[in-house]
Amino acid sequence: MNLFKTSSLAALTMAGAFTLAACGSSADSADSTPGTDGSTKLIVATTVSPLTSITSAVAGDLVTIEGIVPEGTNSHTFEPAPQVAELLSTADVIFVNGLKLEDPTIDLAEANLKPGAEIVEIGTLVLPESDYLYDFSFPEEEGKPNPHLWTDPSYAIEYADVIREVLSERLPEDAPAFQANFDAFATEVAKLDEAVRADQPSVPEDNLKLVTYHDAYAYFAQNYGWTVVGAIQPDSFDDPSPAEVARLVEQIKAEGVPVIFGSEVFPSAVLEAIGNEAGVRYEDSLRDDDLPGVPGEAQHSLLELLRYNYSTMITGLGGNATALDAIVFEVPADNAIYPQ
Repeated sequence: MNLFKTSSLAALTMAGAFTLAACGSSADSADSTPGTDGSTKLIVATTVSPLTSITSAVAGDLVTIEGIVPEGTNSHTFEPAPQVAELLSTADVIFVNGLKLEDPTIDLAEANLKPGAEIVEIGTLVLPESDYLYDFSFPEEEGKPNPHLWTDPSYAIEYADVIREVLSERLPEDAPAFQANFDAFATEVAKLDEAVRADQPSVPEDNLKLVTYHDAYAYFAQNYGWTVVGAIQPDSFDDPSPAEVARLVEQIKAEGVPVIFGSEVFPSAVLEAIGNEAGVRYEDSLRDDDLPGVPGEAQHSLLELLRYNYSTMITGLGGNATALDAIVFEVPADNAIYPQ
């Protein structure tokens, strides 16, 4: 689909405002599945928190949504605990990112899938193999493409559209509500896209370059015209070798990168040392999939995660984030369960 790769998302900001649906009759229908808490709503399990956040934005409170991967966890190496099998055995729909991100969870889901339930690999559906990106953290010879599509707003929209379609097939009487929720979410994402495009020209010429610990921004960089100079973390998820460190230090100096970015999920003394050796600042607070705030707060959303990352990158590289900081997101209450 890739609706927004070459143009602004502003086209989604429609003249008639859509209202997010908060309730509906079919959630308690006889066709829905009883949950472990006695609920008769459709049960949806999700993996990483950005996926949970998008699902909640589309579904409202029409379904029961429960995440699997605790926030702040390395989702690439996450091994689900045995008790996760109970959730997977009761879920009607299991949304996963795919692209080899959650293979142990998918294996457990397949072993416990109840009749009529489905596993939906959203990233695998929306990203054609011809568009796979590989890099230092995700080398092509390993066969695992970079799976971090959700850090690019265009893919956040595509994820939401897949979720809308799947839920509408499951609960056709609620399809108009899911469509309205999707449209409202798309409008909020359009605000984010417009703000990034307004703020990034404030970055000095030739400074739109990223050196990160974990390469979670490859698709974002491709869409917005940034350059990913390098990622510190190799595919083994260990620290890089001394030789690799030396090459990166030289590359950082050669590229004139003013700041290198770490992740709060992957703290790295090595990246800090690289910054010191290269004579550049080390910013260690980017968020890959750990939403800001706590569950239930308006701040706890993918939209706010992306706003924080983009603002941090733009200001760190010498620009200002006036438009990003001015956004007021209009988001519904998020009643999904996020494991902490």
